[in-house]
Amino acid sequence: MDRIDLFRIFARVVECSSFTRAADTLGVPRSSVSAGIQELEARVGARLLHRTTRKVSPTQDGIAFYELCQRLIADVEDAENLFRQTEAQPSGRLRVDVPGRIGRLIVAPALPDFLDRYPQIDIDLGVTDRAVNVVEDRVDCVLRVGPLSDSGLISRPIGRLPLINVASPAYLKQHGTPSTPDDLGGHWAVNYASPSNGRIEDWEWIEHHTLRTMALRGRVTVNSAEAYIACCLAGLGLIQIPAYDVRAHLEDGDLVEVMPDHRAEPMPMTLLYPHRQHLSRRLQVFADWLEALLKRQLLD
Repeated sequence: MDRIDLFRIFARVVECSSFTRAADTLGVPRSSVSAGIQELEARVGARLLHRTTRKVSPTQDGIAFYELCQRLIADVEDAENLFRQTEAQPSGRLRVDVPGRIGRLIVAPALPDFLDRYPQIDIDLGVTDRAVNVVEDRVDCVLRVGPLSDSGLISRPIGRLPLINVASPAYLKQHGTPSTPDDLGGHWAVNYASPSNGRIEDWEWIEHHTLRTMALRGRVTVNSAEAYIACCLAGLGLIQIPAYDVRAHLEDGDLVEVMPDHRAEPMPMTLLYPHRQHLSRRLQVFADWLEALLKRQLLD
């Protein structure tokens, strides 16, 4: 086997966590996959896979080597397709991860448009609010909302996500409508605990170009956007939420915006992907499509 075939076999074994499933998807005998992995490990001089009776997983060296293989395979595919008019469309599989409600409300409904444009690209769409490790979870790109830690990844800023303050009509009828942050001492909030660290988020607003915060009293604490909105709809308190998340509830009158002149600072949205000298064409076109979609649906 040549090197790129060995790389493809190794990458597929990592993705399938199984020699047998990798062989099935590649259309080759299992013995060829096993022999290919042995040859590759001998060539690089390192053990790349942990093997058990139930599962195959990459070693630490294997994780790093897998990322390199992905880049090399993408480069080879781009080079092979460069002058082929019949294969001018980008092709291959993309693994993408986006926050829960953005995935369900924005990205998934729009995916038919992307797949129609690029019929040779397949998408593995992860929809979760947990912090995904791009390398260990073998994700091509991930959308993050909020401040970034120094991850060593390549970042592509998308824009800033507006936040608004809302409450249910029932809550406002019982407790009154706050006009300024000075009124918040007499109100309740639905507290939101970060899924990553459990910290309860303070109420925020911008005043004279300065970020202000206040801890509001609350009888209910949640750790998901769905529960956050549901408790607000139930009249349990005020919440701060991305505007797109409650657009339908505002239009139906189930929720009402309050203190529009004292909103929290918009949250940055960023697309992250592993460091690569050249991005594959399929990732480039998806990133361009996703950025245009998010700007159109979330940032206008």
